[in-house]
Amino acid sequence: MEKRVLVLNLDHYPVAVVTVQKAMVLLLMEKAQQLSSYELLEIRTVSRSYSYPAVIRLAQYKHIPYKGVLLNRANLFRRDRGQCQYCGSAKQLTIDHVIPRSKGGKTSWTNLVTACNRCNVLKGDKTLDQVGMQLQTEPFVPSLSYFLASYAERQAPEWLPYLETAVAQLQKK
Repeated sequence: MEKRVLVLNLDHYPVAVVTVQKAMVLLLMEKAQQLSSYELLEIRTVSRSYSYPAVIRLAQYKHIPYKGVLLNRANLFRRDRGQCQYCGSAKQLTIDHVIPRSKGGKTSWTNLVTACNRCNVLKGDKTLDQVGMQLQTEPFVPSLSYFLASYAERQAPEWLPYLETAVAQLQKK
C-alpha cells in the first residue's frame, strides 16, 4: 500500500516516480523540496513526525535527456485504455498496424493501435478505406506525463495539479 512520490525538475517537468524512502532522503539532504503531501498519512520516527510527500521538486535543475516512452505491448494497451480502437471491445485484444506492413506501414506509435481479434481479422491486410472501418481515436506518441496523469487519476490525485497539460490531453481522448 505504499504510495509513490512524483519528482519534478526545477522547471516543474516530471522526471521520475520514486519510493517514499528515496523522496525522504532527497528532502532531508535538502536536494529537493516538498510541494504536496498525501492527506491523513505521515511518517513517524521516535522523536519526529513528517508529512508523507506526494510531490517533490529538485533543488537544482538536472539535465535528463528525453528518451521517450518505450513502445511495447503493455504501453500500447495502456495508451489505448485497453479497448479496441475500432469497436471499443475490451476482449481478446491484439495489436493492429493501421497501414499494414505489406503496404509500407511502420511499427511506430502513430501506426499501431489496440484491436480486438474480430476487428483485426476483419481488417486483415487492408487499409481502413478498403474495409470501411474508422478509428475511434487517432494513434499518438504518448509522453511520460500522459502515463503519469493516467496513474494519478486512479492512485494519486495530489499529482494532478502538477500534470495539468497531460490531464488536458487525457480528457481529449
